[in-house]
Amino acid sequence: MSKLFDIQSYMTHGVERVVGDIMKATFRNPKESAYMAKFALASRAASKKRRKAEDAGEHIPPFLIASITSQCNLHCAGCYSRCNHATVDAAPVRQLTSEEWLKIFEEADELGISFILLAGGEPMIRRDIIEAAGKRPNILFPVFTNGTFMDDRYFDLFDRCRNLVPIMSIEGEKEITDARRGTGVYDRLIANMDELHRRGLIFGASVTVTTRNIREVSSASFLKKLSDRGCKAVIFVEFVPVTDDSKELAPGDKDREYLASEIACLRKDYPEMVYISFPGDEKSSGGCVAAGRGFFHINSHGGAEPCPFSPYSDINVRDTSLREALKSPLFMALQDGGLLNDDHEGGCVLYEKRTQVEALLNRQT
Repeated sequence: MSKLFDIQSYMTHGVERVVGDIMKATFRNPKESAYMAKFALASRAASKKRRKAEDAGEHIPPFLIASITSQCNLHCAGCYSRCNHATVDAAPVRQLTSEEWLKIFEEADELGISFILLAGGEPMIRRDIIEAAGKRPNILFPVFTNGTFMDDRYFDLFDRCRNLVPIMSIEGEKEITDARRGTGVYDRLIANMDELHRRGLIFGASVTVTTRNIREVSSASFLKKLSDRGCKAVIFVEFVPVTDDSKELAPGDKDREYLASEIACLRKDYPEMVYISFPGDEKSSGGCVAAGRGFFHINSHGGAEPCPFSPYSDINVRDTSLREALKSPLFMALQDGGLLNDDHEGGCVLYEKRTQVEALLNRQT
């Protein structure tokens, strides 16, 4: 790792900003404020653990993405996960059990990982795992969901376990959301938001940003509707094309500059919500933070991967610890070889450089 760029300090500062923003966004909600105050203390303790490990020559990232199932009930247009065959209609036999995921969550807590993003497939299909996550209050678990499995049992669970935060995927207004996700999905999402708001539960929205919806989803009118319904976080995820015919949907440099400018204004003018862009401007933030630099991904079968958009693995957490998975030959080769800092057109460097990633993987195996 570059001595000129302290990745641990950079990521710690990012965590502190996110936690601070969430605390500001929830200060009017007594239950959420009480939990976030405790989580802020836990987050600072986790940062100290990571810094101590860094000083001893071991890098621990603050974020983990956990795809707890590969099963999904929707067929969203252009879904990278389905195109990579990482998402399917029926649950495969060899997925990690809830006990195995709980072990991962426990070790993550011990290492100082503060955020575990639960994804899929559709994560709410695995209620057992989400209930297990609720038992680790030192970790904040954003649950990235299509919203179609939300029910009273889930509403009650989110009320009991404030470290579980539903992040619902929405593409903009009704027409563009239903066009990508299916008829009726938008109305279901809005109904979920209204019920969460009625119960005093915080939630967020995840938006896949394309050339078609970038201005709509970053507009004050769209975001005000979310805010009025109680939304406290919006995560903008740049569309990554996995087929040649979808490349025109991927944001270019001008689109990313526009989005970055809009987010800067939103943070200033509408501080009641948290705004996060992924991957954002890697070129000004020390390069890509995947492959364990800032986060890594565990797929539903236990494979440790650099990123959901880079589904390559040479180690499985079924066979080893989380700590050892972070030292996988592939992760080390990506970090030491400079690929994460390579020049690229923008968006996801690991997807754009996938031929080189595959070559590194083949070299390690």
